[in-house]
Amino acid sequence: MRLGNVSKTTKLFILIGIILVGVLAWAFIYANVLTHGLNRDSLKGKENSQELSVNDIILTETRDGIRYWEIYGETGHYESENKVAILNRTIGNFYKDNEVAMSYEAQSGSYNEEANTITLTQDVFIALKDNTTLQCDKLIWSGSDKDIVGEGNVRINRNRELISKGNKVIINSDYSHFKLVGKTRSELYDKEHKMSKEKKL
Repeated sequence: MRLGNVSKTTKLFILIGIILVGVLAWAFIYANVLTHGLNRDSLKGKENSQELSVNDIILTETRDGIRYWEIYGETGHYESENKVAILNRTIGNFYKDNEVAMSYEAQSGSYNEEANTITLTQDVFIALKDNTTLQCDKLIWSGSDKDIVGEGNVRINRNRELISKGNKVIINSDYSHFKLVGKTRSELYDKEHKMSKEKKL
């Protein structure tokens, strides 16, 4: 059949058919690319429980247009039975009044959906808005109106003028103050970064 003998309406239907087949093929290929990093396996012995493994995962909490936190992990998985997301090599932010108040990175992190808690572990590094940095072994965020708790080998550096070390730190919910708990040591430095005072408790 020659195209010259085909009516304009038939040509239009053929063109629409070709476009539709092309769009469906593109959608199938794109869906395959998107789900390539997903691996869903039923956990042994638990028929209703599933684990979803993902690459490049981002979790956020936003309510009524107000952002509270975001956490990114290079890899991770979600345990449906416990409603816990486990992330590896994480970075993220906590927000106050829709502005970043505290940024962090850690080797691993988890988000418990039922408890609404974020736990960061292994080489935790925190940067606060006032240029204070904090390092610890573990940090727990339990809600935007609750104090944040850091534990294990706590080291706080404020503008290179104050370095404090302790077993535990409590950061208030608006990220403006912190309190060291347990055995502590603080060092004050002058503008030339020479130690001017040391205090142990």
